[in-house]
Amino acid sequence: MSDRLQETSNIWITGASSGIGESVTRALARGGHRLVITGRRQGALEELASAAPGRIIPAAADTTSKEDLQAIAGTLENHGDLNMVILNAGTCEYLEIAHYNSDVIEKNIHTNVIGTARCLDIALPALRRSRAKGQPATLVIVSSSAWWFPFGRAEGYGASKAALTYFAHALRADLDAEGIDVVVVSPGFVKTPLTDRNDFPMPFLVTAEDAAERIVSGLARGKNEIAFPKRFTWMLKALGALPRPLIDRMSASMARKSNTEQENNG
Repeated sequence: MSDRLQETSNIWITGASSGIGESVTRALARGGHRLVITGRRQGALEELASAAPGRIIPAAADTTSKEDLQAIAGTLENHGDLNMVILNAGTCEYLEIAHYNSDVIEKNIHTNVIGTARCLDIALPALRRSRAKGQPATLVIVSSSAWWFPFGRAEGYGASKAALTYFAHALRADLDAEGIDVVVVSPGFVKTPLTDRNDFPMPFLVTAEDAAERIVSGLARGKNEIAFPKRFTWMLKALGALPRPLIDRMSASMARKSNTEQENNG
């Protein structure tokens, strides 16, 4: 049994003002953990913090801003030695190939990859202080299962999540000698304000509350890879293992169908 969440832990969560981050915050607060929560909307963070006064500390910041992150570094330090950091802040923007714009690629990469990487400027020193005192230290990076198969319109989002997962796995190798665990979370479709904007069917959709319970349960059990829902992630992995020409034909066929549906609904 893992000791990650066996006792009260000090945890920093980004992207906490809505969606998965908000639900994970509520789940961990019910477990008695002490949390620093970060998002861009101060009001939403304060409302969430009111659910557990004194145990949830709001620290508003844009995770892509070095200045914002340095401004809250003191809050993290004052909160106590961090035992866990959950880097969940992200975005999802789809590309319309008929109106190609590289800004869509940049926005996904900037928020999902660069924003996560910049959080480590203040997260790693905090986790290292915990390890120096013999305490557990875990870095959790929320990626996605989307990058396992090349979906049309997801050039920016899928590429950012593929890069983020590689980044996390490389960190796992480098941080192993320091005793800092690195966990990768790969959700399928989760009902959040981001996915509410999607204009296509989302198979095996789960609620944010369900996603949070799966994440917290996986962390408590010591898992380093948390992927869900299983039927969806197994399907994507199976598709991704097919010969490349077959993957390309399937992906192109799905993209054509999606584009046709959009034109008919336009």
